[in-house]
Amino acid sequence: MTEPQPTPSTDAAAPRSSAARAPIRLASQVLTCLVLCLIAAPIIYFSRPAPLALFSRPAGPLTQLLVGQVLALIAAAVSWVLFRITANSASSARTVASYARLDLSGLNPLWISIAAAIGEEMLFRAALQPLLGVWIVSLLFLLTHVPVYRFRKLDGATLAQAASVFVGSVVLGYVFQYVGLLAAMLVHAWIDIVGLMIVRHTMQTRNG
Repeated sequence: MTEPQPTPSTDAAAPRSSAARAPIRLASQVLTCLVLCLIAAPIIYFSRPAPLALFSRPAGPLTQLLVGQVLALIAAAVSWVLFRITANSASSARTVASYARLDLSGLNPLWISIAAAIGEEMLFRAALQPLLGVWIVSLLFLLTHVPVYRFRKLDGATLAQAASVFVGSVVLGYVFQYVGLLAAMLVHAWIDIVGLMIVRHTMQTRNG
Protein backbone atom coordinates (compact mmCIF):
# COMPACT_ATOMS: atom_id res chain seq x y z
CA MET A 1 0.00 0.00 0.00
CA THR A 2 2.87 2.37 0.70
CA GLU A 3 4.75 4.13 -2.04
CA PRO A 4 8.42 5.11 -2.31
CA GLN A 5 9.41 8.01 -0.08
CA PRO A 6 9.33 11.25 -2.11
CA THR A 7 12.58 13.01 -2.79
CA PRO A 8 13.17 16.39 -1.12
CA SER A 9 13.01 18.16 -4.47
CA THR A 10 9.44 17.04 -5.17
CA ASP A 11 6.68 16.04 -2.77
CA ALA A 12 8.61 16.37 0.49
CA ALA A 13 9.54 19.93 -0.34
CA ALA A 14 5.96 20.91 -1.12
CA PRO A 15 4.82 21.48 2.50
CA ARG A 16 7.66 23.94 3.06
CA SER A 17 6.82 26.00 -0.02
CA SER A 18 3.14 25.96 0.91
CA ALA A 19 3.84 27.05 4.46
CA ALA A 20 6.04 29.89 3.19
CA ARG A 21 3.04 31.62 1.66
CA ALA A 22 0.49 33.59 3.68
CA PRO A 23 -1.47 31.24 5.93
CA ILE A 24 -5.19 30.72 5.44
CA ARG A 25 -6.80 32.17 8.55
CA LEU A 26 -9.54 30.65 10.68
CA ALA A 27 -11.92 33.45 9.68
CA SER A 28 -11.90 32.31 6.05
CA GLN A 29 -12.79 28.77 7.11
CA VAL A 30 -15.69 30.02 9.21
CA LEU A 31 -16.86 32.19 6.30
CA THR A 32 -16.78 29.17 4.01
CA CYS A 33 -18.91 27.27 6.52
CA LEU A 34 -21.48 30.09 6.53
CA VAL A 35 -21.58 30.22 2.73
CA LEU A 36 -22.15 26.46 2.48
CA CYS A 37 -24.93 26.67 5.06
CA LEU A 38 -26.56 29.54 3.18
CA ILE A 39 -26.49 27.51 -0.02
CA ALA A 40 -27.89 24.46 1.77
CA ALA A 41 -30.69 26.28 3.61
CA PRO A 42 -33.04 26.99 0.66
CA ILE A 43 -32.44 23.54 -0.81
CA ILE A 44 -33.41 21.92 2.48
CA TYR A 45 -36.37 24.26 3.00
CA PHE A 46 -37.94 23.67 -0.40
CA SER A 47 -37.14 19.96 -0.71
CA ARG A 48 -38.15 18.74 2.74
CA PRO A 49 -41.66 18.82 4.20
CA ALA A 50 -40.25 19.22 7.74
CA PRO A 51 -36.79 20.82 7.54
CA LEU A 52 -36.20 20.94 11.30
CA ALA A 53 -36.80 17.20 11.57
CA LEU A 54 -33.47 16.85 9.79
CA PHE A 55 -31.73 16.96 13.18
CA SER A 56 -33.88 14.27 14.81
CA ARG A 57 -34.18 11.58 12.14
CA PRO A 58 -33.71 8.72 11.56
CA ALA A 59 -32.41 8.45 15.14
CA GLY A 60 -33.12 10.91 17.93
CA PRO A 61 -30.60 13.66 18.72
CA LEU A 62 -29.19 11.92 21.81
CA THR A 63 -28.79 8.62 19.98
CA GLN A 64 -27.11 10.43 17.10
CA LEU A 65 -24.65 12.08 19.45
CA LEU A 66 -23.84 8.84 21.29
CA VAL A 67 -23.55 6.65 18.19
CA GLY A 68 -21.82 9.44 16.32
CA GLN A 69 -19.22 9.82 19.04
CA VAL A 70 -18.43 6.09 18.99
CA LEU A 71 -18.18 6.07 15.18
CA ALA A 72 -16.15 9.27 15.28
CA LEU A 73 -13.56 7.78 17.64
CA ILE A 74 -13.32 4.68 15.45
CA ALA A 75 -12.89 6.84 12.34
CA ALA A 76 -10.27 8.97 14.07
CA ALA A 77 -8.33 5.88 15.14
CA VAL A 78 -8.47 4.45 11.61
CA SER A 79 -7.24 7.77 10.19
CA TRP A 80 -4.28 7.78 12.56
CA VAL A 81 -3.37 4.14 11.82
CA LEU A 82 -3.59 4.70 8.07
CA PHE A 83 -1.31 7.71 8.33
CA ARG A 84 1.23 5.74 10.35
CA ILE A 85 1.20 3.01 7.71
CA THR A 86 1.55 5.44 4.80
CA ALA A 87 3.60 8.16 6.51
CA ASN A 88 6.42 7.96 3.96
CA SER A 89 4.20 7.71 0.90
CA ALA A 90 3.86 10.36 -1.78
CA SER A 91 0.13 10.62 -1.14
CA SER A 92 0.70 11.48 2.55
CA ALA A 93 3.33 14.06 1.63
CA ARG A 94 0.94 15.69 -0.84
CA THR A 95 -1.91 15.66 1.67
CA VAL A 96 0.27 17.43 4.22
CA ALA A 97 1.27 19.92 1.52
CA SER A 98 -2.38 20.56 0.67
CA TYR A 99 -3.22 21.64 4.22
CA ALA A 100 0.10 23.23 5.16
CA ARG A 101 -1.17 26.76 4.42
CA LEU A 102 -3.88 26.56 7.05
CA ASP A 103 -3.24 28.46 10.25
CA LEU A 104 -3.06 25.48 12.62
CA SER A 105 -1.88 27.34 15.70
CA GLY A 106 -3.56 26.89 19.06
CA LEU A 107 -7.05 25.40 18.91
CA ASN A 108 -7.49 26.22 15.24
CA PRO A 109 -7.51 22.53 14.16
CA LEU A 110 -10.60 22.07 16.36
CA TRP A 111 -12.45 25.14 15.08
CA ILE A 112 -11.53 24.53 11.44
CA SER A 113 -12.72 20.93 11.71
CA ILE A 114 -16.02 21.91 13.31
CA ALA A 115 -16.63 24.57 10.66
CA ALA A 116 -15.86 22.14 7.83
CA ALA A 117 -18.03 19.43 9.37
CA ILE A 118 -21.04 21.71 9.79
CA GLY A 119 -20.81 23.43 6.42
CA GLU A 120 -20.00 20.41 4.27
CA GLU A 121 -22.47 18.07 5.97
CA MET A 122 -25.25 20.62 5.70
CA LEU A 123 -24.68 21.02 1.98
CA PHE A 124 -23.60 17.58 0.79
CA ARG A 125 -25.52 15.32 3.15
CA ALA A 126 -28.52 17.29 4.40
CA ALA A 127 -29.30 19.25 1.23
CA LEU A 128 -27.99 17.26 -1.74
CA GLN A 129 -27.89 13.60 -0.73
CA PRO A 130 -31.69 13.16 -0.42
CA LEU A 131 -31.96 14.50 -3.98
CA LEU A 132 -28.95 12.89 -5.67
CA GLY A 133 -28.00 9.87 -3.58
CA VAL A 134 -24.84 8.87 -1.73
CA TRP A 135 -22.67 8.04 -4.75
CA ILE A 136 -23.31 11.11 -6.88
CA VAL A 137 -22.94 13.40 -3.87
CA SER A 138 -19.65 11.68 -2.99
CA LEU A 139 -18.42 12.34 -6.52
CA LEU A 140 -19.39 16.02 -6.14
CA PHE A 141 -17.67 16.05 -2.75
CA LEU A 142 -14.50 14.75 -4.39
CA LEU A 143 -14.69 17.28 -7.23
CA THR A 144 -15.02 20.19 -4.79
CA HIS A 145 -11.89 19.00 -3.00
CA VAL A 146 -9.79 18.92 -6.18
CA PRO A 147 -8.61 22.55 -5.68
CA VAL A 148 -7.69 21.73 -2.07
CA TYR A 149 -5.57 18.72 -2.94
CA ARG A 150 -4.26 20.32 -6.14
CA PHE A 151 -4.22 17.14 -8.18
CA ARG A 152 -1.59 17.89 -10.83
CA LYS A 153 -1.12 14.51 -12.45
CA LEU A 154 -2.83 11.14 -12.56
CA ASP A 155 -0.54 8.82 -10.64
CA GLY A 156 -0.70 6.44 -7.70
CA ALA A 157 -0.49 9.19 -5.11
CA THR A 158 -3.30 11.17 -6.74
CA LEU A 159 -5.51 8.09 -6.97
CA ALA A 160 -4.85 7.28 -3.30
CA GLN A 161 -5.82 10.81 -2.25
CA ALA A 162 -8.93 10.82 -4.43
CA ALA A 163 -9.98 7.38 -3.16
CA SER A 164 -9.62 8.45 0.47
CA VAL A 165 -11.79 11.54 -0.07
CA PHE A 166 -14.43 9.59 -2.04
CA VAL A 167 -14.60 6.67 0.40
CA GLY A 168 -14.74 9.06 3.34
CA SER A 169 -17.69 10.83 1.75
CA VAL A 170 -19.49 7.54 1.12
CA VAL A 171 -19.02 6.55 4.77
CA LEU A 172 -20.36 9.91 5.93
CA GLY A 173 -23.27 9.51 3.53
CA TYR A 174 -24.32 6.21 5.07
CA VAL A 175 -23.84 7.54 8.60
CA PHE A 176 -26.21 10.37 7.67
CA GLN A 177 -28.68 7.99 6.04
CA TYR A 178 -28.88 5.43 8.83
CA VAL A 179 -28.02 7.42 11.97
CA GLY A 180 -28.47 11.11 11.22
CA LEU A 181 -26.94 14.47 10.43
CA LEU A 182 -25.51 15.15 13.89
CA ALA A 183 -23.68 11.82 13.82
CA ALA A 184 -22.25 12.56 10.37
CA MET A 185 -21.03 15.95 11.59
CA LEU A 186 -19.32 14.35 14.60
CA VAL A 187 -17.56 11.73 12.48
CA HIS A 188 -16.50 14.36 9.94
CA ALA A 189 -15.19 16.67 12.63
CA TRP A 190 -13.10 13.99 14.34
CA ILE A 191 -11.58 12.81 11.07
CA ASP A 192 -10.57 16.39 10.28
CA ILE A 193 -9.26 17.06 13.79
CA VAL A 194 -6.96 14.05 13.64
CA GLY A 195 -5.90 14.92 10.10
CA LEU A 196 -5.06 18.53 10.94
CA MET A 197 -3.20 17.55 14.10
CA ILE A 198 -1.13 15.14 12.01
CA VAL A 199 -0.39 17.94 9.53
CA ARG A 200 0.63 20.30 12.32
CA HIS A 201 2.85 17.69 13.97
CA THR A 202 4.47 16.84 10.64
CA MET A 203 5.15 20.49 9.84
CA GLN A 204 6.59 21.16 13.29
CA THR A 205 8.86 18.11 12.98
CA ARG A 206 10.12 19.15 9.55
CA ASN A 207 10.71 22.73 10.62
CA GLY A 208 12.72 21.57 13.62
